[in-house]
Amino acid sequence: MTHRDSEGPVCSLKFVILLVALSPEFLFLGAGLQLRDNGYDGLLIAVNPQVSEDQNLIRNIKEMITEASFYLFNATKRRVFFRNVKILIPATWKASNYSKVKQESYEKANVIVTDWYGAHGDDPYTLQYRGCGKEGKYIHFTSEFLLNDGLIAGYGSRGKVFVHEWAHFRWGVFDEYNNEKPFYINGQSQIEVTRCSSDIAGIFVCEKGPCPQENCIISKIFQEGCMFIYNSTQNATSSIMFMQSLSSVVDFCNASTHNQEAPNPQNQMCSLRSVWDVITDSDDFSNSLPMSGTELPPPPTFSLVQAGDRVVCLVLDVSSKMAEADRLLQLQQAAEFYLMQIVEIHTFVGIASFHSKGEIRAQLHQINNDDDRKLLVSHLPVTASAEAETSVCSGLKKGFEVVEKLNGKAFGSVMILVTSGDDDHITNCFLTALSSGSTIHTIALGSSTVKNLEELSRLTGGLKFFVPDKFNSNSMIDAFSRISSGTGDIFQQHIQLESTGENVKPQHQLKNAVTVDDSVGNDTTFLVTWQSSGPPEVMLFDPNGRKYSIDDFITNLAFRTARLWIPGTAKPGLWTYALNNTHHSPQALKVTVTSRASRSAMPPATVEAFVERDSTHFPHPLMIYAIVRKGFYPILNATVTATIEPETADPVMLKLFDDGAGADVTKNDGIYSRYFFSFAANGRYSLKVHVNRSPSISTLAHSIPGSHAMYVPGYITNGNIQMNAPRKSVGRSEEEQKWGFSRTSSGGSFSVLGVPADPHPDVFPPCKIIDLEAVKEEEEVVLSWTAPGEDLDQGQANSYEIRVSKSLQKIQDDFSNAILVNTSKLNPQQAGTKEIFKFSSELFTNRPEHQPDGEAQKSHRIYMAIRAVDRNSLKSAVSNIAQASLLILPNSSPVLARDDLILKGVLTAIGIIGIICLTIVVTHCVLKRKKRAGKKENETKLL
Repeated sequence: MTHRDSEGPVCSLKFVILLVALSPEFLFLGAGLQLRDNGYDGLLIAVNPQVSEDQNLIRNIKEMITEASFYLFNATKRRVFFRNVKILIPATWKASNYSKVKQESYEKANVIVTDWYGAHGDDPYTLQYRGCGKEGKYIHFTSEFLLNDGLIAGYGSRGKVFVHEWAHFRWGVFDEYNNEKPFYINGQSQIEVTRCSSDIAGIFVCEKGPCPQENCIISKIFQEGCMFIYNSTQNATSSIMFMQSLSSVVDFCNASTHNQEAPNPQNQMCSLRSVWDVITDSDDFSNSLPMSGTELPPPPTFSLVQAGDRVVCLVLDVSSKMAEADRLLQLQQAAEFYLMQIVEIHTFVGIASFHSKGEIRAQLHQINNDDDRKLLVSHLPVTASAEAETSVCSGLKKGFEVVEKLNGKAFGSVMILVTSGDDDHITNCFLTALSSGSTIHTIALGSSTVKNLEELSRLTGGLKFFVPDKFNSNSMIDAFSRISSGTGDIFQQHIQLESTGENVKPQHQLKNAVTVDDSVGNDTTFLVTWQSSGPPEVMLFDPNGRKYSIDDFITNLAFRTARLWIPGTAKPGLWTYALNNTHHSPQALKVTVTSRASRSAMPPATVEAFVERDSTHFPHPLMIYAIVRKGFYPILNATVTATIEPETADPVMLKLFDDGAGADVTKNDGIYSRYFFSFAANGRYSLKVHVNRSPSISTLAHSIPGSHAMYVPGYITNGNIQMNAPRKSVGRSEEEQKWGFSRTSSGGSFSVLGVPADPHPDVFPPCKIIDLEAVKEEEEVVLSWTAPGEDLDQGQANSYEIRVSKSLQKIQDDFSNAILVNTSKLNPQQAGTKEIFKFSSELFTNRPEHQPDGEAQKSHRIYMAIRAVDRNSLKSAVSNIAQASLLILPNSSPVLARDDLILKGVLTAIGIIGIICLTIVVTHCVLKRKKRAGKKENETKLL
């Protein structure tokens, strides 16, 4: 959750105010990254366990952030700097001069340093999954980038690169270059290089050296082997989001230097706003003023922290509320599975329970083998108490006692708190939880659970889950399966392949299949749970047809679970199962399948599901996300389905898309997204995402997504071309997945307030179109975009409104008065469909249009935007602005396509050859005629 996303209940706000009044420093113990008095506190940089130990890496990180702090301070006009920074050292590093972690973990890091297998490029980048002005997920560096000084020539100093990425991450601005569209035709019909500002100078360079720009352009694209090389010495001071490597660049583009015409991501995503405009509109700038005086801020201070022994305590509610709706049984099944299968080996685990008072059930015990796991399972609660009162604070107090037995403090420990009761006094232990150094994951059962339970998770950086009172829901097991050690070592964590449940009639079956792909297979486990006494009949078949029955499973009749562990590496392919309900009445049957990576040389496919924010108020929709990737490479064309379970109503199934439309910001980045607004009622909602990928289809993208810092291929220095070392390729050939794959993961929970009684009013317009493109083809302009829906990105809109102008300012500021294009024959298609519309450019060029501020009508460039309208006349926001030139390129003959040029060359060659042949024939005939005439003359003379 980001700093601007917390929308907790009123009581939480009162508590935070109380904390500040009592002791302001407590506010920043568990809050993560915060801006206070112009300085950023709590920036967390985490090094992945796969990175080899190297103290030079830590030294270079410190130097990078220190340089970045002063550079950022000046670039933001004395607004912000980095005050203190934490670097999370992997537990695998042997040096021992590190402090112990509190609530820091790899998964919470703002900046990650990795050396993932297959990621060949060293581009620093930021993963941005939301729109303009929204915080990103993390900044990514490779250790090679941080250690290899040879890369500085191409990227610029590391501190300047960090500021470039920080602006992506913190303020949601985008790159001002575009490798896919390196040039464009401006409003004066001149060829321009995509850059910001336009004052940054350079020359076109062909394969053999400098050349005129016309030699570099064929059919409006760069000819292969051509590039634009910039001068190493510039007068321009902006922009950091274009080319941070230039020594003269010290500013972000503002309103006076911003290039609105450039076809770059910043203009597309931020509606032509300058980077500085977006930054100054952020919460950081709204809540702070520039520092007075002329002194620089102090350099950042650094803390090196490292995780010690992994310590977990289960804090379980056993009040009488747990006896309702099979809650205790679901808890027993999930906790047993967690202890037997999910929690990593060598972890110290303890158990506490509570009703009105707390009790220690098991002191810390280290897991080294299955016997240790079974011993812990034996301490799980068997029955619920007769007491209805619950005291969460009493349970947490016992939990802290358990974990403090190891090292005297709870620093770095994890609490898994499960409760179904109400507790009016839960805020009494918020301060203790916040200062404990422990991370608290909360699991709420049923609709009567204490309303601000999730505040414990928010304060300590934990996850939060909700389990509805439906026994066919697998949400409890999904929640326990999602909780991992947080080390970032994906090769040691369990991956959930399947999670399903169904109410099955007597003598009927739950039948399905799960794919075990070749990237997983180690420690594979099938878990079957049931509701009534006596296990169901089980038939499980591996890809070779081998059959497993209930006799092959380890059965716990008390908890109604059956577990099958596959020794070694499970065979890749399709595993089919059938559960037959042999009971005389209907019952819920559920199946869960987990596995681990099959080998350390290949990261497995993973899915991470989450919502945009913790809570919302009707009619504000939520955005649901699922990151599907292998290592850091996006997996494309997967079928991704979200299941949203409210407290009482039926689950909602929602398909997520990676199409760059609606809630999805970027196409083919492996982040599947969708708006969710089908709110059944007020209360908590649970989220789960299932991913399926068919076999024999290429799945991996060619490159790692994200907003990358520009690598400059070379410079012009003193009139000479000096090229940098070739940039490492980040491309990767697409893979053929012989078996496909399946994954599932909990996305936690969220809450909704203000939902009106049915029927709900129509308050959702079509979503904004963000991918409008324009292409000039002969006498027509061709527009293309992705269709929005009747309500946001779902359904089918009623009509489109397309307007055109010769003035960029007019279409941007006064869309409703720009020229309206006739769209009477354009019928919107289903949301997500690609739309194409053509209109005559002559109709527009022959039509007068009032120009603002006396602007002359000399431009041959037109600007277009679109918005959708639903049946109730609700209108979407105006789309991104597309542009097209109505004239051919200036200062050159008409541009021909490559095939036309080849054909013209062939015909020219044939013509020349024909002329030569004709000349030879004519010459031959003339010479022959002269020879014959000479012969007759000689004969006459002889006579």
